[in-house]
Order: sequence, then structure tokens, then C-alpha cells
Amino acid sequence: MKKLMLSYFILCFFFVDVSIAQSSSGWQSLFDGKTLNGWKKLAGSADYKVENGNIVGTTVANSGNTFLVTEKEFSDFALEMDVKIDDSTSNSGIQMRSHFDPNGHQGKGLVYGYQFEIDPSSRKWSGGIYDEGRRDWQYPVSLNPQAQKAFKVGVYNHIRMECIGNEIKTWINNIPVSFLVDTLDSKGFIGLQVHSIGSNEKLAGEHVYYKNIRIKTAGIKPSPFPKGIYVVNNIPNYLSNYERESGWALLFDGKTSHGWRGAYKTGFPEKGWQIENGVLTVLSSEGKEGANGGDIVTDKEYSAFDISFDFKLTPGANSGVKYFVTLSEHNSGSAIGLEYQLLDDSLHPDAKLGRGGDRTMASLYDLIKANKQKRFIHPIGEWNTGRIVVYPNNHVEHYLNGIKVLEYERGSKEFRDLVAISKYKIWDHFGEAKEGHILLQDHGNEVSFRSIKLRKLK
Repeated sequence: MKKLMLSYFILCFFFVDVSIAQSSSGWQSLFDGKTLNGWKKLAGSADYKVENGNIVGTTVANSGNTFLVTEKEFSDFALEMDVKIDDSTSNSGIQMRSHFDPNGHQGKGLVYGYQFEIDPSSRKWSGGIYDEGRRDWQYPVSLNPQAQKAFKVGVYNHIRMECIGNEIKTWINNIPVSFLVDTLDSKGFIGLQVHSIGSNEKLAGEHVYYKNIRIKTAGIKPSPFPKGIYVVNNIPNYLSNYERESGWALLFDGKTSHGWRGAYKTGFPEKGWQIENGVLTVLSSEGKEGANGGDIVTDKEYSAFDISFDFKLTPGANSGVKYFVTLSEHNSGSAIGLEYQLLDDSLHPDAKLGRGGDRTMASLYDLIKANKQKRFIHPIGEWNTGRIVVYPNNHVEHYLNGIKVLEYERGSKEFRDLVAISKYKIWDHFGEAKEGHILLQDHGNEVSFRSIKLRKLK
């Protein structure tokens, strides 16, 4: 009997101990598994109901995006859940720090804010960060191709997201996907999305399943990301701790010309360039190339690197970011190098020159056309983000606003064949130097730069 009583007390202690551990972990359930208590539907007419411990969203025709959102708002949090989507033609998402405008979308109501994308299509951007109803894509998963296979169709996927301060990070099945630094929203509701299918009756009745939804809002410690994942940082001229630890450095500090000088000069140009309000601007000289301040180059030279930069064009503007600039040609006009073209494709005549569009924005100037979609190009007068990645094996990629628009092999036969029919054919081994400067071009038009950051690759 004593042994039985002892066993009973041990068992009771065990359950008490487990209960305390569970409550002290700080996680709270947002879904009781039986009802939609604490949630409300907004914006569209798609159906949400509870089945077998899941919240099940079902598509309907002739409805906009439909959201089931929490009645509470949250600021800093870690959020986890399991999500299943049955078909690659479906689409969904999870809203974070989001809001509702009842007058938006022509009076039908508009949900807007950060969204954890669920994209089972061939594009494979699940885990990317989309700004629903506002700024479009913030973190396309083309920026982290290793994570594009993380989401599986037809099975439950474990999803995690963290919003801590200005940093938003996402995971799928424990694989790190996106890292965004942004200041637009500090709090808002959590939401589940059934995406619109328009009037396509064939897609009606598709389901998305959510379960095990839980949130932690106190005592949150950021979960680690492996070094080297690209960060979309929307705070101008700022690097997060993670970026610095991954080897990123600012090439423009937002205040001075430190680290830059004029091409073929010993110092920074005395005129033609302006630094004001965190922006580096080449001033207009009515389209006369190099007639004002001239090109500027980095003091340092680079071989394998990942560089990104924000740029803003004025109407009809032309400029470029050049790399592997050796300054050995001593030519008149702009210094020679591989060029990420910056151009107003609509107004500048250069867009129609060259071969097949190889002088348009984000192209490898006069060599390879950028394959870009109009929706991913921000209008003239707004900031765009360019990115150039040169790997140690001489593979090169150009990105525009997070989307890869071209790639090539520096020094390959294909590359040399293109050089042979370009304006660069007069220079031996053009673009094949082991290292070179980064150059910002003065093409005679006003163009602004900020957030120029670079990481050396090994």
C-alpha cells in the first residue's frame, strides 16, 4: 500500500511538473481546435470552418482575398502553426502585424500588411514576405534559392515566423527562408488567407488547412539564422547585427564620401556629386557624360563579392554601376567595366539601341538583356534595389528588386563571343580582370544612391 501511495505521489508530481513547464514556456494557443473564438472574417466571402482540429479555408468564385484574423493585435512575437495545401494551383498566406481599412478595395474592405507567403506553384516562393495590399513583394524567395524546396504540397508543413523589433524572419520545416528589416508596422493582427480565384469556377472548393496555431509574446529570443542568407534591409544606410556578422559592410556611410574617389583622380570630385539626407546623388549636366563631376570609384578593389544598392532615377535618366573596373584603359569618357545598367527604359533612347534590349535597366550593358517583369520595376522617381553577385568561380548574377534577371559565366566562351560583337571588343580580355573597383557612373543625368553594401565571397 505504501509503495502504491508513493507511486501515486510521484505520478502527481510528474504531472504538476509538466503542467508548470508548459505554462512557463510562454506559448499561448490562438486556436482551441473546436471553435473560431477569438477570430473574425474580413474582406471576402470565402468560407472558414473547423474540421477535425483544423481551421479549413475554402475558395469560392467571385470573391476577393478573404482573411480570418485575430481579434487581438500583437507587437513582438514568435508564431508557429502547421499548414497544408492540397493543390499547386492554390495560394494562401499568413498575415503578420496587419491592419484593415473598411473603405479600401472600393468599399469591400482591404487587409494590408506583412504576409508570410504560401506559394505551392512552380515559382516556389513559400516563406517569402509579401506586403499585402500595399508595397507588393518585400522578400521574394529567389533571394534564398536553397529554401525554395522547403514547402511540400499535400502534407502538413511546420511554419514559424518571428517579428522582433524591426526584424522579421521566417522558417518552413525548420529551414530558414526570409529575413526582412523594416519599420513600417510595429504591431497588428495575425490573419489566415484564402486567396481569390476570381471568377474561375474550376478552382472553387480548394482547401487550405491550419492547425496547432500558437504564439509567444514574452521572453522571446531571436532564433539563429545561418550566416550568409541575404537580408532585405529597408532602413537606409544601416546594417543589422546579423549582416555585420555575415561580413557585410557599407560602402557609403550616408554622410561622407569616405571610401570613394573620382575615376582617374586622387580625391572625390569637388563638384557634380552631392551628399544630403543620407543620399549620394550625381547631379545633372543635361545628359553630357562625365561633364560635371565624372564617375566615382571605390578606393578598394574586389574579386568575388555580393553587392546591393538602392537607386532612384529621374525621368529620362541614364547611369550605371560598373564592376571589375581596373582604370587601366585611360580612355576618355566613362571608365571601362562590366556594367549593371541604370536607365529609364521608357524615355531614354539607349533602351532601343544595342541588340535585343541589352541596354535596358538591370542588363549587363551591351552584352545581355535583363529578363524582368514590369510588376517588379518600381516607377521612375521611386527607389529600386539592384544587386550583383560575383561568385569565386566567376558565375555572375544580376537582381532587380529581389528578382534574378540574368546570369552568366565571366570569361566563358559564350561571354567572349558576346564581347566580340559588342562595343567592348577593342579591349583585350574585357571584364576578365581578377579584381577591380566598383564604379558609380556620371552619365550627365541626376541619379541617386543609398544603402550600398558589399560582402566579400570566398
